[in-house]
Amino acid sequence: MSDRRVAAIPVKECGEDLVDVRAHGLTVDDRKRDEAGSWAHVRQGVLARLLHAQSLLPTGVLLLFVEGFRPPALQRTYFEEYAAELARAHPDWQAAELRDAASRFVSPPEIAPHSAGAAVDVTLIDHQGRELDLGTRVNASPEESDGACYTDTSGALSAAGLINYGTEWWHWSAGDRYWALQTQHPAAHYGPVELP
Repeated sequence: MSDRRVAAIPVKECGEDLVDVRAHGLTVDDRKRDEAGSWAHVRQGVLARLLHAQSLLPTGVLLLFVEGFRPPALQRTYFEEYAAELARAHPDWQAAELRDAASRFVSPPEIAPHSAGAAVDVTLIDHQGRELDLGTRVNASPEESDGACYTDTSGALSAAGLINYGTEWWHWSAGDRYWALQTQHPAAHYGPVELP
C-alpha cells in the first residue's frame, strides 16, 4: 500500500452509505468488535459483492466476516504501533524503510481501504461454524507467518468483483485506491469516511 501509484489514484467519492452487514445474512465474527459497531460496516456496494461471493461458494462453506470499516483514527493507531514494533526490531532502518515495511501489513492512514469502508477481512467456515484452515490465522503479520499470509488467489470473491491484497489472504476490497490501480480504473469510488 505504500506504492506511490496507489497514493496517486484520485478519489471521486460516490457518497455511498456505510451499512451494517449484521442485518444482511452474513456470518459475522466479533473478534474485532468495537463499542460503536464500526467493524461490522462496509459500503453498500461492497456488501452486495460479499453477498454475491457467498452465493458462489460450495454448499456447506460460508464466508465469515471478521472486519470491515475501521475509523481513520484507529487506522492511524494501528499503523503507528506496527511501525514502532518494526523500528524496535530493526533499529538501523531509515524512516522510509519502516514506512514501506509497515505498509505491507497495515495501510498508511491516508489511503487505507478499511477507513473508506471498502475493505473486508474474511475467512471461511464450514456448516457447523468452524473456521477452515487457510494456512495462517487472520491478521497474521508477514513476520509471524514467515510469509505464509501472502496469496495470489481467485475464486468467489474475485468473481464478485473484489480484489485481494497479495500480502494478506483474508483482505479483499472494492472501490478503493488499491482496487482502482489493480483494475485500471481512473479513480477510486470510496475515500475515508466516519461512521454517522
